[in-house]
Amino acid sequence: MSSLALKGPYWVTVRQHRRALRVAAVAVAAALVVVGGLRLWDAMVPDMVMEGGDKVPADDDHGYGLLRWGMEYFSVAMVLLPLLVGAFVAGPMVARELESGTYKLALNQSVAPSRWLGAKLLTAAGATAVIIAALMAVYQVGLARVEGSLELHWADRGAYEASGTTLLAQCLLAIAVGALVGQLVRRTVPAMAVTGIFVGLPILLLGAYRWDFLSVETITGPINVSTGILVAPGDGFMTDHGLLAADGGRITDWPCWGNEDTYTCLARQGVTGQYLDYHPASHFWPTQLIETGIVLALAALALLAAFRVLRARHP
Repeated sequence: MSSLALKGPYWVTVRQHRRALRVAAVAVAAALVVVGGLRLWDAMVPDMVMEGGDKVPADDDHGYGLLRWGMEYFSVAMVLLPLLVGAFVAGPMVARELESGTYKLALNQSVAPSRWLGAKLLTAAGATAVIIAALMAVYQVGLARVEGSLELHWADRGAYEASGTTLLAQCLLAIAVGALVGQLVRRTVPAMAVTGIFVGLPILLLGAYRWDFLSVETITGPINVSTGILVAPGDGFMTDHGLLAADGGRITDWPCWGNEDTYTCLARQGVTGQYLDYHPASHFWPTQLIETGIVLALAALALLAAFRVLRARHP
């Protein structure tokens, strides 16, 4: 067991930030208690059986309502987690030591600068991976009951990140960016703020364009006012829908308003049908892996820059 004990700068890093690690452990435990408790409360009320045999939560199932509400906020927290990780690494872990000069103690004890920074980053990465794995496990406990409801579809923000590899990659990017910014800014609070910007920007951009990585699938059908627009097959994620013209072109705006008969108006406008673009559920993991690869590449670049800055300032 002694061989597994942390030594040198790793032990020092854990010792310095033990309070933050305890807070993270308490947060994971609290999340498990809340989600597990709501699942048990929900299980106490039987679901209603509809005419077609489908089961839906009962109207008086307050446990389900609170669980669904809580999972929405849980999703937001998971999306913001990389910002928190990056801010902590940039501020309390790196910039504060540079600002106060306490890093000199480690360097004066024959600890190479690269080993000093590497120990901090490896410790942060290891602790983050364990915490994320635990939070994702708790998240899945709750999501298993409410998945597919509003804001909790597999393609929605939060549910998407917390169900694959992207969240861990984002946190690793945050650690690398935090190490770089912490050295450049060298002041705790400004470093935390700057890191939030430089971590949040790529996350926002990739989130906005992640569904352009793979080509969408398209279905078409006739116009039917009573049934409305087409529905994505299975558990697909709709990205676009509209009307089809006689020449095969797409009409994105509804062309008929007023009291005229809808079918007569559509025929006069040359509308022959409707289309729907969607991503099937099978696109989830390919999209996750592509985005993960991009984020890890950015993390590698930031990490390389962080060590180059370190060598330049502490040869």
